[in-house]
Amino acid sequence: MSDAVKRRYDASRRRAGARRTREQVLRAARGLFVQRGYAETTVAALAAGAGVSAETVYATFGSKAAVLKALFDVTVVGDDEPVALPDRKVIQDIRDEPDASVALQRYAAFVAEVNPRLAPIQLLIESAAGGDPAIAALAADVAQQRLHGMGLLAAKLADQGALATGVSANEARDVLWTTNSAQVFDLLVRQRGWSLTRYERWLARTWAALLLGD
Repeated sequence: MSDAVKRRYDASRRRAGARRTREQVLRAARGLFVQRGYAETTVAALAAGAGVSAETVYATFGSKAAVLKALFDVTVVGDDEPVALPDRKVIQDIRDEPDASVALQRYAAFVAEVNPRLAPIQLLIESAAGGDPAIAALAADVAQQRLHGMGLLAAKLADQGALATGVSANEARDVLWTTNSAQVFDLLVRQRGWSLTRYERWLARTWAALLLGD
């Protein structure tokens, strides 16, 4: 094996090892954060759960707050690939759909697929925000990201002339932002026992009834 090939091989092994470590820590973090809470979960506990040292956790993420942020980012899209949510095919398909009713049905299906894994993390972030400035900043950023995303969807509906008379793009944004929230998901699915199919249909019907014209 030439020196150049060996260097590439070694670099590839290091990247693969770093990725495995990151995945192990995030897997441990999801279980520990949800079960114990953010404040009660130490970096040492994260390290033990991942089978690595605390120093490795710090070297990989920098801080416990950064672990939670990374966990949120991965949970939103379902993987650790460097592709932002707006660039994902599922969102592009919703954005490109010419029929507003179909677009909202597709978005309802996406929300029903994502919220079972995402809602517990969002609720965790909000519950921990009062005790940690870094998590408070993360909570504000998450809320703003959601609002921005719903603004884009509402603007699409408005540009298509699909909104009902008297419904502004801002009102549509706020309705979408509220109804797709982790809190509403938690109330209906976890507390009231709705199935994901019922939840998805409710979202689509609610949006159609409140937002779309005849």
